[in-house]
Amino acid sequence: MSSEPFGVLADPARRRILDLLRVRPRLVGELTEAIGLSQPGTSKHLRVLREAGLVTVRPEAQRRWYELRAEPLAEIDAWLTPYRWMWADRFDALERHLDAMDDE
Repeated sequence: MSSEPFGVLADPARRRILDLLRVRPRLVGELTEAIGLSQPGTSKHLRVLREAGLVTVRPEAQRRWYELRAEPLAEIDAWLTPYRWMWADRFDALERHLDAMDDE
């Protein structure tokens, strides 16, 4: 796996775009409004996401629908798998703490 998706995901605006596209495909105008950037700024981020293979664009007349591609994210998830043990103990401790709060 190339390191490109990791660098692309480092940007908070791009992560927000992916969060929005996770729900459903969207037009550039919708994304621009939701993330609070200019249209050229949003388009720049979409181009970077498209070049990294994280989104696709589907032309429909004059409109361009952007959609999330899950495959590159699955690659990132697979890469993270060996590191999950680092978080498991913390999640277990949080669960025990929350259970104790419910018992009070």
